[in-house]
Amino acid sequence: MSAASRAPLPSPHHRGNTRHNVRRSACRAALLAAGAALTLSACGSGGTSGGGESNFVLGKDGVDTVAKSERHDAPDLSGKTVDGKQLDVADYKGKVVVINVWGSWCPPCRAEAPGFEKVYKDVKGQGVQFVGINTRDTGTGPALAFEKEYGITYPSLYDPTGKLMLRFEKGTLNPQAIPSTLIIDRDGKIAARTLQALTEDKLRAMIKPVLAEK
Repeated sequence: MSAASRAPLPSPHHRGNTRHNVRRSACRAALLAAGAALTLSACGSGGTSGGGESNFVLGKDGVDTVAKSERHDAPDLSGKTVDGKQLDVADYKGKVVVINVWGSWCPPCRAEAPGFEKVYKDVKGQGVQFVGINTRDTGTGPALAFEKEYGITYPSLYDPTGKLMLRFEKGTLNPQAIPSTLIIDRDGKIAARTLQALTEDKLRAMIKPVLAEK
């Protein structure tokens, strides 16, 4: 008799445990998948830290805000765009600026992109400018393909290694995940931030109070 034929069969108790473990693993996987679909969790860390003195209010809706008198200046956000042009966010001072950190490889970024373009078209005539920061794409090709696929018409700075993100001071509303969205007020100061993908309605709600400021 061969060694294989002599191998003992698993006991009924062992087979029961195996089936239980398989069912438990399947349930766990289903719950994780459902949670990911509902929350659109961030793709990854942005390479900055939120330590230090924080003066912002943590919102229950996932949007952090700062009182107008306590806001910090946005850092230098300038450089080449994904299509090779030169851009400096400081040139938009006097407008409300929406900064969106994204990557073409990031599923939540893809999920929010159509809503961002729609909102941009609706509010750009009200003194609002959108600027993307494309990061962790190893070339501009995937970023340009992303913009074409989703019809994105606002510019995006090309920041493959995250250098622009590292310019934000610790303890301020800095981007720490991909995607992240920040609102810069008309004075060039950071007014609000979220570290999660946004629906169209949540993006509008995030912009509205800063746009209403005098």
